Amino acid sequence: MSDNGAALSAHRQDPNPMTNQPDPTLHDLVIKNGTVISDAAVFVADVAVDGEQIAAIGHDLRGRRTIDADGLYVIPGAIDIHVHLEMPIGRFTSTDDFYHGTLAAAMGGTTAIVDFVETRPDEAMLEALAARQARAAGKVVIDYGLHMTIGPDDIAKLDQVAAARAAGCGSFKLYMAYGLRLNDGELLQALEAVRDAGALPVVHAENWDVITTLIGRNLAAGHTTPHWHPRSRPAALEAEAAGRVIDIATWVGVPLHIFHVSCAAVVERIVAAKARGLPITGETCPQYLYLTQDVYDRPGVDGALPVCSPPLRPESDRRALWAALESGALDLVTTDHCPFTAAEKATGLDDFSRIPGGVPSIESRLSLIYDGLVNRASGDKAAALRRWVDVCATTPARLLGFANKGQLLPGYDADIVLFDPQATRTISADSLHETAGWTPYEGVELHGAPVITLSRGEVIADHGRPLATPGRGRFVPR
Repeated sequence: MSDNGAALSAHRQDPNPMTNQPDPTLHDLVIKNGTVISDAAVFVADVAVDGEQIAAIGHDLRGRRTIDADGLYVIPGAIDIHVHLEMPIGRFTSTDDFYHGTLAAAMGGTTAIVDFVETRPDEAMLEALAARQARAAGKVVIDYGLHMTIGPDDIAKLDQVAAARAAGCGSFKLYMAYGLRLNDGELLQALEAVRDAGALPVVHAENWDVITTLIGRNLAAGHTTPHWHPRSRPAALEAEAAGRVIDIATWVGVPLHIFHVSCAAVVERIVAAKARGLPITGETCPQYLYLTQDVYDRPGVDGALPVCSPPLRPESDRRALWAALESGALDLVTTDHCPFTAAEKATGLDDFSRIPGGVPSIESRLSLIYDGLVNRASGDKAAALRRWVDVCATTPARLLGFANKGQLLPGYDADIVLFDPQATRTISADSLHETAGWTPYEGVELHGAPVITLSRGEVIADHGRPLATPGRGRFVPR
């Protein structure tokens, strides 16, 4: 395992030094002897790459360059369909820009993300899409897609949804909270427009009327610390909102994906919908799988750092989410990566409702979920490995329309991660490429880590060395 760090550079020379002419029988690159993992199988094989695509999977494949993956897992690049880079929220903008955020993703084995577009009141959807793409251009190091947000001001623009869909926004974000919150009538109209465009609605489900009422009561009673953040956003009312939007989507006749599920009560609504044969999917995030609401009781800014919405829940919910992920009740894992600095978080210490919400997870997700699903699996390890790849790569690609990603198949993009199951790492803000300066997983020891990341056949991370050029990433129409 110790020789793998040199494997890439040691095999870059032409294996036939007697000629300068390319040998047409050789592939551009062959990843040899690795254990290939898909959502359906685990087997030892070579993976060949020509140009930007996977060319073949088999045995004794030959390449002009080789990477020895003996002892490593070879998996499709992970896909994170829920991130917020350079996102303005109130007085602040999330700290990771499109370069640092996608670099951190690449270092953690993620090769594609989906971010968001929001329109200004007087701005057309296509204008907002072009502006967001321009902001990403020259910075992104991996491929990306964009969700188009439909807020209250966009209800008058629903005739533009089809054009945004045609321009590559295959999914549309609907909020049931914050200033972008849609009331039930607006949800109905937005879901109809998304249905008619053949796109997927994705939703932040919380009951905003209840939340604002409880926040007001708690602040009036002098309850100002982060401890009161989850007490103002009840799990039962998160589930109520999820059930309500599921019912509206069902009446409209459109599939629905529910973002950042934080509790068992929402899982129950999703399970019930699936039992009825409804096309409802749900995701959770590492923060809900690794942390509980007890962290909000830490003194000073440490209690404010993990504030996110929906909030962290009790231990019973954390355990229920792992079980739901293992069973298939939840379909995938994203990060909702939306980091802010400690100084920015501290501005809400005297009023928990003013703390900018969001945590960083984009670099650690793949390893965190491996450690939880595979290392702690009590049953069939091969099944756990397949499930890990499914929730981190294959289902996100399928659900969000990345037609050439998420699987290791000939003709697919050569987005490939070599993962060392024997590597041991302790997460620390100092070792990450995220820019918030802190991590909610500080001190968590992980067994298993990505060591090489390829994006469209190009090695962009190699044993802790970032190799990607800013701007090499592409917008992927979905």
